[in-house]
Amino acid sequence: MALTEVYWDHHIPLPKLAPAQAKVTVALVALLCFINSYDGEFVFDDSEAIVNNKDLRPATPLNNIWSNDFWGSNLSSNSSHKSYRPLTVLTFRLNYLVAGGLHPVGFHVLNIVLHAVVSALMNDVFAILIGGLDHDEQGRTLNHAPKTSLLAAIFFAAHPIHTESVAGIVGRADLLCALFFQLSFLTYCRAFNKGSDRDERFSVQWVVVSLLLCAAAMLCKEQGITVLGVNAAFDVLLICNVNVYELSQRLLLRKNPLDVNEVLRSGLLTRLALMALGGLSMLYARWRIMGTGPPAFTEVDNPASFEENVFLRIVNYNYYYSLNAWLLLCPWWLCFDWSMGCVPLIKSATDWRMVWLLLLWCVLIGLTSQALCSQDSQRRRTLTLGLVLLVVPFLPACNIFFRVGFVIAERVLYLSSAGFCLLLAFALGHCFHRWFRYRRLLCVLVLALLCVHVVRCALRSHQWRSEQSLFISALSVCPLNAKVHYNVGKNLADRGNSSAAVSYYREAVRLHPTYVHAMNNLGNILKEKNELVEAEQLLSKAVSIQPDFAAAWMNLGIVQNSLQKFEEAEQSYWNAIRFRRKYPDCYYNLGRLYADQNRHIDALNAWRNATVLKPDHSLAWNNMVILLDNTGNLGQAELIGREALKLLPNDHTIMFSLANVLGKLQKYKESEGFFLHALRINPNAASCHGNLAVLYHRWGKLELAKKHYELSLKLDPEAPGTRDNYNMLRRKLDQLKRSAP
Repeated sequence: MALTEVYWDHHIPLPKLAPAQAKVTVALVALLCFINSYDGEFVFDDSEAIVNNKDLRPATPLNNIWSNDFWGSNLSSNSSHKSYRPLTVLTFRLNYLVAGGLHPVGFHVLNIVLHAVVSALMNDVFAILIGGLDHDEQGRTLNHAPKTSLLAAIFFAAHPIHTESVAGIVGRADLLCALFFQLSFLTYCRAFNKGSDRDERFSVQWVVVSLLLCAAAMLCKEQGITVLGVNAAFDVLLICNVNVYELSQRLLLRKNPLDVNEVLRSGLLTRLALMALGGLSMLYARWRIMGTGPPAFTEVDNPASFEENVFLRIVNYNYYYSLNAWLLLCPWWLCFDWSMGCVPLIKSATDWRMVWLLLLWCVLIGLTSQALCSQDSQRRRTLTLGLVLLVVPFLPACNIFFRVGFVIAERVLYLSSAGFCLLLAFALGHCFHRWFRYRRLLCVLVLALLCVHVVRCALRSHQWRSEQSLFISALSVCPLNAKVHYNVGKNLADRGNSSAAVSYYREAVRLHPTYVHAMNNLGNILKEKNELVEAEQLLSKAVSIQPDFAAAWMNLGIVQNSLQKFEEAEQSYWNAIRFRRKYPDCYYNLGRLYADQNRHIDALNAWRNATVLKPDHSLAWNNMVILLDNTGNLGQAELIGREALKLLPNDHTIMFSLANVLGKLQKYKESEGFFLHALRINPNAASCHGNLAVLYHRWGKLELAKKHYELSLKLDPEAPGTRDNYNMLRRKLDQLKRSAP
């Protein structure tokens, strides 16, 4: 179990630091790399997981966290991605409570701190994986590879592949999962600390604690269960000191059969049985919570998994693996999303990209042969455990056990990068050991690599600070990705630059002709620009591709209404409601259609449905008041207006409409109060000043009427009717002056 000092370690040109100093150094490097993301915005997936997630709100019952997925949807819903990460959501909720709302700084700061903590703990993990579990008299683990573990931990802290997990707030799932992953591993190692009782082979209690921490990792992100594989490999290779190559030879050649009693005495089978039982229990519980069904993904999420040809499917999966390996090796081309054409499928064995698959497997086979067959036991163990730490955490994302919802996701490499950094530090240690005379050149190269990583982390973190910079940065990396163009267009449209957004939406549709969301958004912009014919064509195509796309049906209805295709518009609205029963905005637009057709009862019923589904639907309430006012139902209009103000006490548009009704009912004093209240909220509303002037005019308060007519005309000289009313008032005032004694 214990190893002697690692022979290549002292050649690495780093100071031999105390454990606490090493951790602080690594944490400072992590902070240096990502600190500039602390004041970033909520970007990309943060909108769904945080901004729009009701599970973060204090008013939402805490129990919802345990029954909903990561995005706030019920796990039993067909639309749920089945991402069950309640502990991560709980930390989001705590952030919300501490900050008193959705303030991104607190969320970002916690992410950066978590990465610093994980990076610091990696120093301990690497020390054990390289140097073994030798303890001093006080039971403290001795670090036989202090320089190698420090170098590997620094590489981990400064690896640019981590930017998505650190600078993107939803990446906290990876950070928390990694933290509990480490704690589970370190706790498992604690089970073999014989400082307190030298007769005890291992502590069952610490193994159980390790399993509990594994469950916690899994409740942060599903990938956490892979720590059991790392623990098992560590147990076999370091605790039981099994030479895998010799063991395989003995089993295959039937020479020197395995001493079963020796294995039983070591307790290995007991520990493996405990971990297997714990792992199966976690998987079963996860399966039950998920609703015993996998999430439903579409072809655009993971096109290779929908390839009918099994050979091409396997080839493309392996190509994805090679791209992941390249991102670890050269993390310069990073993108927030790698789907929808970003990585074109390999369609034949003659595709030149097949070279990358062959290169990947040549490297892996070479490393594996060294890990199994090397005569050097330290090299054998380090390489094997490095490969285990590289490969095992990646298994849930490899499409072997189940289909995943992405092509490449940088965030899933957070844990696997630890294995890569361990192998990199090992390789550099051997370079310094074998080529000692080129020590200075190697030092320069290593320092340059670290500096490049730190700079790349800083640049990439800066890009993650806003959606605009994040989306634009992806255009040069994935110009064929329709989603990138869609997101750039959406960001431009949200900031009011709809004209610029059109070209990006068109490019998204060109790259992916069935991209219904791009069609819907483009149709909306064309609708606002009054290009109704093309808008109708786009929206009609969108609903023909995806018949249950409720938002597109509603927008199609709005366009058809504008084209005076009233029957088609009504049918489109009802289609939208059929596919989304609780759709208040659609009921509101349906009410507008009925109002245009003078179907007043139907319009009122539609708007009432909108307010039932969404009690704060201001436009629906206001339209009901206006329609009842225009049709002479002043009493009912007053009741509706007062009901609306109970729910929306500061809505100046409803106050304005109710004030008009009260004025017609000659309730002048009350009407004046609502007008003045509305003006305190929105003092520059010309129509409000004009209608208040009319009220004073009727009431006989002519000077006040004159004042508000003038204010209205100053704000809007073209206000209809106001100029005529003002001139009428002036004539009346002139007559009063002439008739005065």
